Amino acid sequence: MEDQIELSWHKSSYSGNGGGRCVEVGTGLPGKVAIRDTKNLAGPVLTVSGHMWTEFVEAIKLGDLDL
Repeated sequence: MEDQIELSWHKSSYSGNGGGRCVEVGTGLPGKVAIRDTKNLAGPVLTVSGHMWTEFVEAIKLGDLDL
């Protein structure tokens, strides 16, 4: 049997109460970050390296992405 890792999920502070762009970030995987759709908690989870997540967040803050 595989060990299950319990992730600690945190809703993005930019996710609004009525919008369709809600994400949660999960921590608890060494060196990785998990991302899921707040509206679909049983749905798929995207996992990226901590380094890639940091670069993604910085690109958003700098306005480098066309969101």
